[in-house]
Parts: sequence; structure tokens; C-alpha cells
Amino acid sequence: MTRKSLVTGATGLLGRPVVLEFERAGWEVVETGFTRSTSTIRRLDIVDSSAVAALLDEEKYESCHVNPAGAANRSPDKCDADPEGARALNVEATRNLAQATASRSILLLYISTDYVFPGKPGEAPYESDAATHPPNLYGQTKLDGENATLEQTKDTNLGVVLRVPVLYGSTIDHSESAINILLDKVWQSQEKGAKISMDDWAQRYPTNTEDVGRVCQDIATKYLGAGNKGRAELPKILQFSSEDRYTKFEICQLLAEILDLPLEGMVGVKEAGTGVQRPYDTHLSTKALKELGIPVWTQEFKGWW
Repeated sequence: MTRKSLVTGATGLLGRPVVLEFERAGWEVVETGFTRSTSTIRRLDIVDSSAVAALLDEEKYESCHVNPAGAANRSPDKCDADPEGARALNVEATRNLAQATASRSILLLYISTDYVFPGKPGEAPYESDAATHPPNLYGQTKLDGENATLEQTKDTNLGVVLRVPVLYGSTIDHSESAINILLDKVWQSQEKGAKISMDDWAQRYPTNTEDVGRVCQDIATKYLGAGNKGRAELPKILQFSSEDRYTKFEICQLLAEILDLPLEGMVGVKEAGTGVQRPYDTHLSTKALKELGIPVWTQEFKGWW
């Protein structure tokens, strides 16, 4: 019997490869989106709990995946600019969805972030059970979304959190990814008189969306295959990350090298920036995934470009 999955944010940076990986593994996938809905992608506002419930009742789903690149607010700056909207999307909508999936015996995989950790120098890598302390509102709303997911699914063991770092991959527009957009910055630095300041302080571990999609499918298969009793023994919080480590400025240097471009129009800034606080290093340990037997290999960052 073919398994069926619902993917929210299916039109986003992560949603698209999640759909592809599940379909590649033989799943039937129902894709939902909001601003990019089409004749084949169902329009769904996950803040509307009635609409979510109605959609879940139309089909017999085994899993549902909430993706940050589409359905949830993934930008620290946007969260600070609209805190009420960020909480409605990252927390309240997640709570309603978790309640709806749990009551229908559907596995919910909630995509979270490394920004739940403070990221102070010398603390990373963080294990999945390490103490959390988000440095900004974005991280806090994602942590609250984690807690909502686990609270609503505690009696069914049908809720799993997957934390991931900054993502890159195939995009419709470079602005979808905080990494892909750096290509535009490199080109802007070629303009006469350019002097672009770029963060050369915070440590980042850019992870490819195709790899995250693969891991999501592996998690769903593992947890559904374990049965109710087996799932009770499995960890509820997992983490996935590349081991490739760069600052944003180092990524720009690498991209300029690949494009055979100079980078005199860009300056690396070796101190924490102003504005929304970012952590220094929130590298995620993948130990819990390894212990489950789920492969954690990733595409090599430079090679992908």
C-alpha cells in the first residue's frame, strides 16, 4: 500500500526537495502552498485551523511535514518586524496542526532551527538535549513551535522535531536562501566604487536542501515502521547539519573564486553585527540520527556550486 504524505510549504526552498525525495521513495505526496499555489499545489493557510482540519480529513495521511522555507516564517529580521505574525505562524499554527495530526494518527515532522541555541563561543557542537536559549525572537518562536509539537503529540508519540542550520540549494530566486543570495552580493561587489560589508564573524554550516529532504524521508519511514510501542522509545528531537564550516565572507570568497571574479569590492567584518542578534556558532551534533542508523552524509559545499 502506497504511503501518503502532506507537505506544507511545498513550494518553498526546502519543501520542493522534500516532495521530490518522498516521491522518489514511492510515497504519494499532497503538496500545499499559499502564495505559490497552482492547479497541482493545494492552497493552504496553515494559520486557518478549520482549513487544515478539512484537508486532513479528505485523505488518509500517514505523515505531515512542516517546512520552514515555505509555511513558516524563517527570517530573524522579518520576525522582529512582525512578532505577532511570527508567533501566529511559527507557534499557534504549529500547535493547531500538531493537535490535528495527533488526533488523526498522523506523524508530524516539524522543521526547526539551530537558532534555538545561544551559540556562544566554545559551546558548540550542541547535542539535541543541550540546554536551549535562543538569541532572538525567531529562535524563540521556533523553540515554542517545538514545544507545541511535542506537547500536542506526547500521548501518541507522533511528533518529531528536526533542527537544521542555514540551507542552500536549487532556488526559484536567490533570495529564498541566505546562502544563495550571496551570489548576488558577489556580483554587486563588481560594481565601480562598491564597498560591501560582509559578516566574517559568525560560523555557519550551510546544508543542502536535497540532503535534508532525504533525511526527512528516512525519519518518516523509521518512525512509522517502529509502531506505537517502538516510537515511544525513539528520540523526539533530532538534528541534521553539514560539517562544512564558513563565515558569509568566506562563502563569498569561495563563490568569487568559482566565478573567477575579484572581490576587492567586499570587506569582511570580524565582529558581531548590529540589528537582530545572531549567534556565533550553533553547530548541531548529528549523534541522535547516527544512533538511529540514519545516514548523515551531505553534499560537499564547494562541489555543489
